[in-house]
Parts: sequence; C-alpha cells; structure tokens
Amino acid sequence: MTGHVPSLGLPVLVALIALGYEWRSLRVAGWSPWRGVAFQTGAAVLIVGLALPVHDFTGHASQHLLVAMVAPLGLVLGAPVTLLLRTLPVRTARRLTRLLRSRPARALAHPVTALVLTTGGLVALYLTPLYARMLTDPALHQVVTIHFVLSGFLFAWVVAGADPAPHRPSVPARLVLLGVAIAAHATLSQLLYAGAYVQVPATAADRQAGADLMYYGGDVAELLLAFAVVQSRAATRKVTGRMHRPAVPAR
Repeated sequence: MTGHVPSLGLPVLVALIALGYEWRSLRVAGWSPWRGVAFQTGAAVLIVGLALPVHDFTGHASQHLLVAMVAPLGLVLGAPVTLLLRTLPVRTARRLTRLLRSRPARALAHPVTALVLTTGGLVALYLTPLYARMLTDPALHQVVTIHFVLSGFLFAWVVAGADPAPHRPSVPARLVLLGVAIAAHATLSQLLYAGAYVQVPATAADRQAGADLMYYGGDVAELLLAFAVVQSRAATRKVTGRMHRPAVPAR
C-alpha cells in the first residue's frame, strides 16, 4: 500500500488561523476564555491529524477521526464566525453577514446538505474506486482531506455550533439528525470490517483495525457532539429563564 508523507501547507494554514483567532479574541472585551480553549483545542487536534503520516488504512482511519470528527467540534464551539463579525470593520461585517444569509449559503448550511456531504463523502470514498485512486495521487488525497475537514466542520456547526445557523432545527431534530449520521457511520464501519461491498486495498487485519477505530472512536466523537447539543439546550433555557424572571419590586 502506498502511503502519503503529509504536506506542511495545511497544518501551517491552520496554525495561522489559530493565531488569528487568538489575536481577534484579545480585541473583544468579555470574550469567553472557554470559547478560546475550545477553538485552540480543535485547531491543535486538526494540526496533529493533518500532520499524521498515512501509510495504511489504520493511519487513514486515525486521520479521518481527528480531522473530520474530533477537531470540528472544538472549532465550532469557539464561535469563530461571531468573533470575526465582532472584530471586522462595520461595512465588511455587513457584507459578510449578507453573504452568510444568501440563498447559496443557506442551502449549503441546510442540515440535510451537511448530512449528505459528511456521510455521502464516506460512501463515495469506500464504496467506489476513489480510495484506491487517492493512494497513488497526492493531490487527490489533499482534496479528499480538505473535503472531510470542511464537511465535518459544517455538520458540527449545524448540529452544535455556537454561531447562529440559518436552518438550525430544534434540539430533538438535531439529535435525530445526529442519530442518522451515527447509524450511517456504524453501518459503513461494519461493512469495512467485513470487507463487504467496499473497495479498500488493504490487508484484512489492517482494514479491520481501521474499521474498529472508526466504529468505536466515531462513537466517542458523536457522543461528545450529542453532549454539546444537550448543553446548548440547557444554556438556552437558563438564559430564557433569566429573561422571563419577574423583577423584584424596589422597597
């Protein structure tokens, strides 16, 4: 099996984005330090995942778990879009807001779109010759990696992001959406383990080890995502309760 030596371009880009986030957060009075911790943790995990050498299917599964499932959760909990809008010049922030509210952006941010991009990408990768082609084409490998980073970020943002989303459904609906993703991910992991219908040129032991990592590691990542969704609901109820709390009359 042909492996890939990681390029430094993407890790360096992520490091620069993390530095930019830190610089902007220092310009906003009262910006939550927990947001910063979440974002920087996600960025660190993403850098590690992108810099990980991929010499076999288990290495590929490890990279996918880090860059497409674990890192995006930390990034979206950091509310990067809100931070950007609060630190941009007013005119630029308004233009960005109009762009985010445009029809193409709203279509891209739809929960179904996010689900199809993240799960459909896995189906296309493993149930077609795409994975085998990626092994011998470094440029294609980079494109596939970027796709999974962006689709993972989009899905995590729609489901549990701290930034507003145009089509974000209710908490129960988001948990159902997450359940569909979990079921699809588990089914694909089982197919990989059994070697059924998949086109992954790897030894049985390597393929099964990678499938186990995707199955159990994916469960942990998705449980963390579900926890973030539930916590967001609790935080919303707390804020709503404060807003509707009757004022105490002055004596």
